Amino acid sequence: MAKLLCSFYIITLLQLVQLVISKREIIPTPPLPVLPLPTFSQLKWQQRELIMFLHFGVNTFTDSEWGTGHENPAIFNPVELNTNQWVTVAAEAGISLMILTAKHHDGFCLWPSKYTNHSVIGSPWKNGHGDVVQEFVNAAKVGGVDAGIYLSPWDKHDRRYGQDLAYNEYYLAQLQELLNKYGSVREIWFDGAKGSNAPNMSYYFSDWFAMVNELQSSINIFSDAGPDVRWVGNEQGFAGDTCWSTINRTSLSIGNESIVEYLNTGDPRGTDWLPAECDVSIRPGWFWHKSESPKKLSELLEIYYNSVGRNCVLLLNVPPNSTGLISDIDAQRLREFRSAIDTIFSKNLAENCYIKVSSQRGGKGGGFGPENLLDSDHLWTYWAPRDEDGDDHWIEIWGKDEVLRFNVIRIQEAIGLGQRIKRHEIYVDHKQIIKGTTIGHKRLHRLDGGTVHGHVVRIRIRGSRGVPLISSIGLHFDPFWHPNFI
Repeated sequence: MAKLLCSFYIITLLQLVQLVISKREIIPTPPLPVLPLPTFSQLKWQQRELIMFLHFGVNTFTDSEWGTGHENPAIFNPVELNTNQWVTVAAEAGISLMILTAKHHDGFCLWPSKYTNHSVIGSPWKNGHGDVVQEFVNAAKVGGVDAGIYLSPWDKHDRRYGQDLAYNEYYLAQLQELLNKYGSVREIWFDGAKGSNAPNMSYYFSDWFAMVNELQSSINIFSDAGPDVRWVGNEQGFAGDTCWSTINRTSLSIGNESIVEYLNTGDPRGTDWLPAECDVSIRPGWFWHKSESPKKLSELLEIYYNSVGRNCVLLLNVPPNSTGLISDIDAQRLREFRSAIDTIFSKNLAENCYIKVSSQRGGKGGGFGPENLLDSDHLWTYWAPRDEDGDDHWIEIWGKDEVLRFNVIRIQEAIGLGQRIKRHEIYVDHKQIIKGTTIGHKRLHRLDGGTVHGHVVRIRIRGSRGVPLISSIGLHFDPFWHPNFI
């Protein structure tokens, strides 16, 4: 009898489990990605948003921008050099990656290269036993900041320059030194800068890139043609109003000025994921000059909105001075810049609003609802409308009990599944205030007319490569923004 009861209870329990399983709601799957997609390293790079360049070398001591290549190494003597101070300044500004000019166009090396004497070996600094690159990467590691390296292809000092085979062997030898000796490098910078009177020279970029990837697999390679990060096409820090992370690498070449507009906007039909980096200096020049001062806060914010706010990463150059420190005035301006960004974006007015959407994939509770627009994950949780809705998708932000007051609108796509949105519009109380194109990782619309007051904000997606995926939205107030301030 006991065995019969036991069997009965087991059968009943199994039936209950099967009933629960049969009634369990199946969560709908995510939509297919739209190719091409970013790599893991490219995604991490995009999330940095603000990184730092450090132009430092003999030009710092000669009051020059481009050196001659004939400078005496003895002029390089940063008697108070403190790379820990550089890292502290960067960290206080919320910067997670710093790129050092290990060698600029003048050919002077900030490390004791085995392949030339035109380096810190000939400097009175530390009696010729110093190594700026080593001190830089050590400080970065301690400070929790990633390190990057710029090694200028153009070398005005080395006699091998102009001899294709000999110079490329020399360059590759120095590349191996830097990537083997100094630990993990997160970004390496190549450019095509060259004076009009420079000897004819062919750079073996394919060989260089192959060696970089062999030595450090997690690195991002920057150049006009990538392969991981592209130049935005100017040195003002401004991306195109339309800016795709996709482009065709076969249409690119390093140092080709005829492609700058293409670099600036990208290509919706591009077959390669190659996001843009916006390089600009905090001062008028790239190297430190006693006669120069940093840009005003309003100028830096203008650059931020037109770089980070247009789907790019901002590479801001902050040059150490001739004592070997970042000048107090530059450090203070960076602190003001970070404080302003935090002030603007720390409060999202949309968090206190009702959010309505045109539809959602899988229906209510399917995992792709409007609640994802206000969570902290800006990559992998997102609102997705139904596939069958065509090209008319919208999000509405409704103020609950008070009028919304804002002058910045933020929209972010779930770029881990591809960049999709081609066109979008924004309305406040049924009046159109924005007619925009791409969004990408982050789109910031700072309103030219100043502060807007309204009850309902509607974001309408008018064109998209596949179904649009929005990971985050925000309404913010920028107290530093005064139209016509420039």
